[in-house]
Amino acid sequence: MKIDRLIGILSVLLQEEKTTAPELAERFEVSRRTINRDIEDLCKAGIPIRTVQGTGGGISIVNGYRMDRTILTSKDMQMILAGLRSLDSVSGSGYYGQLMEKIQAGSSEFISGRDSILIDLSSWYRDSLAPKIETIQNAIGDRHLIRFRYYASTGESDRTVEPYYLVFRWSSWYLWGWCKKRKDYRLFKLNRMDKVHETDKVFECREASMPDLSNEKIFPGGIKVKALFDADQKWRLVEEFGTSCFSENDDGRLLFTADYTDMDNLITWIMTFGEKAEVLEPEEVRVKIRAMIEAMRKNYSRRK
Repeated sequence: MKIDRLIGILSVLLQEEKTTAPELAERFEVSRRTINRDIEDLCKAGIPIRTVQGTGGGISIVNGYRMDRTILTSKDMQMILAGLRSLDSVSGSGYYGQLMEKIQAGSSEFISGRDSILIDLSSWYRDSLAPKIETIQNAIGDRHLIRFRYYASTGESDRTVEPYYLVFRWSSWYLWGWCKKRKDYRLFKLNRMDKVHETDKVFECREASMPDLSNEKIFPGGIKVKALFDADQKWRLVEEFGTSCFSENDDGRLLFTADYTDMDNLITWIMTFGEKAEVLEPEEVRVKIRAMIEAMRKNYSRRK
């Protein structure tokens, strides 16, 4: 994308005393004419770039207009690199890796010792997620509509969306965009999206607000849950809800209380504990779990 290339060229000029159009063309894999147009755009944006023709000439930023890298400490650089590595762990391209190399090469005096933070955002679904992320990133930058097949609890449908933000939250990736079908902003989970492709149709960018990703907005609650768990399941409750979600009974069992949003998700979650959990309230959940257990018993009692 052009904006990425412009930022990259500016980064090179800030790090190096001088470069040439052929060197930039080779580095960014574009033509020399494209580089010349990029230099013109940077000049129009107010960046004082000097070009000198002939032997010993080149492209440089005029003296006195250079970024003092000492404003970034070693810790700052480690945090920047940690963030880039986290994005590289899910990227389908080598862009973030190349960017890390540029930063490390130009700031080696600030980077010392071992990395103290390692962030890996990849998952079991990396092979399928990376192409989706790259396609959506390109579509956002190009302001192109995207199309995909979406699978939800209510069924499956084809969607055309104006993409605005890629979101990583609740250990998953999401797309925030304007859905043409629903005529409103929607949050789509990437793992439920299939056949994602960028169209060549440009959309007019709306004044898109940032999505409200607060737990209260996405998971408003409403289902008051009380359940008893065996003591050896404490680690799971702590991991998923924290230490304040339960109290210990005299018999050692854990009395769990929480607000839940979705009945089906609640039942599915409780069932993963098997016989080590018992729902006390609401009664409706107890009834549904009993019916589910009876249906399972019938399935497993059948003989072929």
